[in-house]
Amino acid sequence: MIIPDQRVVVPADSRDALDFAKGERRRTDAVTRGIWERTGVRVTAGLLLPVIILVAWQVVTTTGLVPPYRLPTPASVFTAGVELAERGELWTHIAISVQRVLLGFAIGSVIGLAAAGVVGLSRLGDVLLSPTLAALRAVPSLAWVPLLILWLQIGEESKVTLIAIGAFFPVYTTVASALRHVDPQLVEAGRSFSLRGWSLFRTVQLPAVVPSVISGLRLALAQAWLFLVAAELIASSMGLGFLLTDSQNSGRVDRILLSIVLLALLGTITNGILALVEKHLLKKWA
Repeated sequence: MIIPDQRVVVPADSRDALDFAKGERRRTDAVTRGIWERTGVRVTAGLLLPVIILVAWQVVTTTGLVPPYRLPTPASVFTAGVELAERGELWTHIAISVQRVLLGFAIGSVIGLAAAGVVGLSRLGDVLLSPTLAALRAVPSLAWVPLLILWLQIGEESKVTLIAIGAFFPVYTTVASALRHVDPQLVEAGRSFSLRGWSLFRTVQLPAVVPSVISGLRLALAQAWLFLVAAELIASSMGLGFLLTDSQNSGRVDRILLSIVLLALLGTITNGILALVEKHLLKKWA
């Protein structure tokens, strides 16, 4: 049986029109992506949802849909912040929490990068360390608190250590996985140019995993802020985590919301700083 040719013959002028349409669509997509990449557009779009939430918050509190003892007005939360700032307590809480987060993040990230290098670049290191670290990763943050109190007492060391534990695992997991999956052809190409050890790592493997390193650091920073509250439960007398628990005990819902808003703002600011570092590193290495 002869199968008839079912191909559609498109006239030359129609093909030109089709090619033209495809080109116009690609240019339109490029222009659209360019618009959304502009800093002003991204900032404005990013502020849209918080503004909507703030307006909804104002409406439900001023109209009485939610009683003030459950959800104070935004003005009440702002007033609570002004009161603490005038007494000098607010800036002390913020400074101590930021210091703890940055110290714990730095320590945990450095150790995480070292462990990721051992596991990602060495078969022996992978076999020896991976099972134990996977088990430790499953331990909840609050489970470390009693042990750290017994080992390090209730000083700054125990708090910074807990934050460092939180920052360690995102960096370790992300970077170790990236190192294990570096393109073998790139590695072989480097070895063909007599690159070994540190020179091979610096020239081939490190540039290949820079995006993963940055992603791990951003996850670690977010995790450090999450672990901050648990860390400041360790008999702390200052910090935003302490302000949260103290406000809960005194029934100050306005200060609880103030602490949450400040944690969100500080986390956003530090993440934005890390995003600027990411752009610089990606231009240099990626």
